[in-house]
Amino acid sequence: MANVSIKMKNWVLIPLFLLIILFSSYFLASGKPEYYQNYVSNSPSPTGTKAFFTYLENETNSVTAWTRPPNLLPAEDENQVLVMIEPAFVPSTEEMEAYKNYMEAGNTIILFSQNPKGFFDVNVIFDQELLPEGTIYDDQGNSYKAEVNSSITLKAHNEDKILLHSKSDGVLALKRSFGEGQFIVSTSPEWLMNRNIINDDHTSLILTLINSIDGEDYFFDEYTHGQQNSSSFIAVYPKWFLVLLLQGLIITILFLWYQGKRFGPIIVAREETVRFSDEKIKAIAAWYLRSKNYHDSLLIQADFVKLLLKENWSIPYSKAWEDVFSDLERKWKQQSNKEIKNFLDGLTEALTKKKLTKQEYLLWSKKLDTLRKEVEEG
Repeated sequence: MANVSIKMKNWVLIPLFLLIILFSSYFLASGKPEYYQNYVSNSPSPTGTKAFFTYLENETNSVTAWTRPPNLLPAEDENQVLVMIEPAFVPSTEEMEAYKNYMEAGNTIILFSQNPKGFFDVNVIFDQELLPEGTIYDDQGNSYKAEVNSSITLKAHNEDKILLHSKSDGVLALKRSFGEGQFIVSTSPEWLMNRNIINDDHTSLILTLINSIDGEDYFFDEYTHGQQNSSSFIAVYPKWFLVLLLQGLIITILFLWYQGKRFGPIIVAREETVRFSDEKIKAIAAWYLRSKNYHDSLLIQADFVKLLLKENWSIPYSKAWEDVFSDLERKWKQQSNKEIKNFLDGLTEALTKKKLTKQEYLLWSKKLDTLRKEVEEG
C-alpha cells in the first residue's frame, strides 16, 4: 500500500510540473510591448526615428548607432557625420570639447533640437512673433510646407550660412564651420519622427539639410539619450533561456520540498526537551536514601511543610514546631488535640536527633506528607 501511495503522488506531481512550465512560458512570452525612448534610432514606435535611420542605411555607405562617450569618436577620420536628435541632456564641458575636436578633424555634426541653447555656442531667440507660419524657405528661395512646434529661432553669426528660415526671417537651420569640419543645427526634430517624416514636406526638408554636406559614414548619437535606452540586465538574455531558468528554479524548489528538506528554523519536539516536573525531586530523594542521610532529608521536608502552612493556613514560618499547637488545633480538623500534641512532640524530637534510622525516617516522612496533603487541599 505504501508503494501504491508513492506512485500515486508521483503521478500527481508530473501534471503539476507541466502546468508550471506552461504558465511560466505564457507569462514570459506574452509581456507588455517594449518601451522605447523618444527619438532613438532603433525605435519603430511613432515617436522613434528608425525610418530615417533605415533610409540612410539604404542610401549611404555606413550607418551606425553610437552609444559610447564622445572622446571615443574616431576623430582622425574625415567626412563622417554624427546625427544628434533631441539630446536628453546637455553634455559636460569635457564632452563638448570632444565633440568640437571631432568636427575640427574634418567631420560634421547635425543637431536637431527644439532648444539647442548650450550646444556649441548656439544662441537662440525666444519670441512668439517669430513662430513660423507653416511655410519654410531654403537658401535657394524654395518654399516648403512643414509642421513647426517651437517658438525658438536661431541667432546667426555673420559667417554662418542660413539653410532654412521662416517667412518672417526667423532662422530655423544654419551651418557653421568648426576647423576642418562643420556644424548644422535645426530647431525641428519632430520632422524626423516616424509618424511625421512623410507628412507635408518634411522629407524634402531633411534631405535639404543632409545634402548640404558630403558625408560618407553616419553615426546616430544615442549616448546623449541617457541610460533609459540602455538594455536591462534581463534583456541581455534570450527569452527561451529565461523560460528555462524560471522553470528550473521552480522545479528545484518543488523537488527539495518533495524530498523533505527543511526550510526555516529547526523545531525540536517537546518530548525531547521537556522533563517531568517531579523527576528532580525523585532523583534527590533517591540520593538521600542511598547515602542514608535521613536527618537532612527530614529537615528539608519539614521546612517545606512549614512554608505551606504559612501560605495556606497563615501560620508564621518563624514559629517552631512545638509552638504551632494552637494554630494547628484550629486548622487541622481531621486530627484530635491529643494526636496533634503527640505529632508535634514526636516531630520535634526526631528533628533534634543527629541520626535517624530508616524506620524513623519513613514514619515521620509519611506523617509530614499526610499533613502536606491536607494543607494543600485546604
